[in-house]
Amino acid sequence: MTRESTRSWFGLLVILCPVLLVSMDGSILFLAMPRISQALTPTADQQLWLLDVYGFAVGSLLIAFGAIGDRYGRLKLLMIGATVFGAASAGAAFAPSPELLITFRAVMGLAGATLLPSALAVLSEIFTDPRRRAQAIGVFAAAFAAGFAIGPILGGALLDRFWWGSVFLVNLPVIAVFLLLAPVLLREVRAAGTGRVDVPSVVLSATGLLLAIYGVKHTAAEGLSAAGVAAGIAGMVLLGWFARRQRTLDQPLIDFSLFRDRIFTIAIVTGLLPLAAWSAAAYLAGIHLQSVLGLAVSAAALLALPGAAVLTIMCVVTPALVDRVGKKTALVLCHFSIAVGLLLLLMTGVSGGAGWYVASTVVAGVGYGISFSVVADTAVAAVPAERAGAAGAIAETSNEIGNALGIALMGSLAAVVFRVAGPELAPTLDETLQLPGIAPAAAAGAKKAFVSGLHTAVVVLSLLHFALGALALRWLPQSPSVKALAPHVSE
Repeated sequence: MTRESTRSWFGLLVILCPVLLVSMDGSILFLAMPRISQALTPTADQQLWLLDVYGFAVGSLLIAFGAIGDRYGRLKLLMIGATVFGAASAGAAFAPSPELLITFRAVMGLAGATLLPSALAVLSEIFTDPRRRAQAIGVFAAAFAAGFAIGPILGGALLDRFWWGSVFLVNLPVIAVFLLLAPVLLREVRAAGTGRVDVPSVVLSATGLLLAIYGVKHTAAEGLSAAGVAAGIAGMVLLGWFARRQRTLDQPLIDFSLFRDRIFTIAIVTGLLPLAAWSAAAYLAGIHLQSVLGLAVSAAALLALPGAAVLTIMCVVTPALVDRVGKKTALVLCHFSIAVGLLLLLMTGVSGGAGWYVASTVVAGVGYGISFSVVADTAVAAVPAERAGAAGAIAETSNEIGNALGIALMGSLAAVVFRVAGPELAPTLDETLQLPGIAPAAAAGAKKAFVSGLHTAVVVLSLLHFALGALALRWLPQSPSVKALAPHVSE
């Protein structure tokens, strides 16, 4: 191995520091929410915002910051983003109220949006050999997936020994290592010929997304109201305006023409829907294990290990699997395995189901791992090389938006079921169980209502995955090559 090659692989290890943090922080609060609820007493909609404002901030700004990095320098943006991410993590660890914690989580998401696309672009530059670059991108995808899987486990281990703020302080030493080594092992990269970032597009996409989701959350927590409906409609109008504007720009934030290709569309939806399923199932199952079954946070974290191991292993072996069976078979297997895995959660109940949870994560983990690896490969191959930062952001955008949408939409659906079927003493299960002098019958009824909400959410997600698997089976060619999946790429 040459000196230059060794430097490149060490550079990859440094790049993986922010990648792991950004993906890990998208899920680290899943097992921490009961503890945060006890300490800060957030409302039902505040709990949902705590979980997914980070993902929405990352997802809505990823492509914009990818374009900014292309123009002004990717390493510079990485350094600034890492510094802000560390400072916001420290603020979140000591936040005295739900409102401040939500604010710091949003800032962490903004910083995270600067890290992912620039990290992938820098990686593409330091590996000039196409074969080595493909291997490095595979490691990148596996690390990104592993971060999502490790988040709840690491959070559980920390919460077993320290207070809830420790789940944020763990970011600081990793950020410090990155800031020390990145200037030494990585070089500045700018793309030639990039135009200005369209600020109105950034504002339209971010504001529209947040307003639309606020409408969903508000309706789930409080019922139909003028404020919730108005916010939802305004958000959809802004998102529609954003989509129309992209068609008029020479360099849009999102090139919607790519979605005219059925194969590309299925691949990108594969980046979104599995993460929606994974985040919703992890969040709701975490509450079930702790608040319904009464397991300690450390025990709940251990139960997540088998599924996390399967997910990470599948990220690593998926390229070889695709070479052997083709992307069509891999994508069909992805969606069907997730659908079946989710249905196993229907066996959970008020008095048991921990074993079924483990089985669910193992079976669904096969599909989750495939989705991470296939989507990253497709997105990088399908977007023009001269806008590598914005291009590399496509896969992470679908992942992050899916992660946040899963909690927002399925968490809201479960909240509606709980509000309708529950004892109507408080809007969430944890708030209900913490009421002083609550009758055993009322507590049992609240747990039963929560389980009904969990079951409703997983059935909806399972049906969506069966449908997408069927579309992949019908639309995809039998053995598509990388170029078939990325017809826009040129050598």
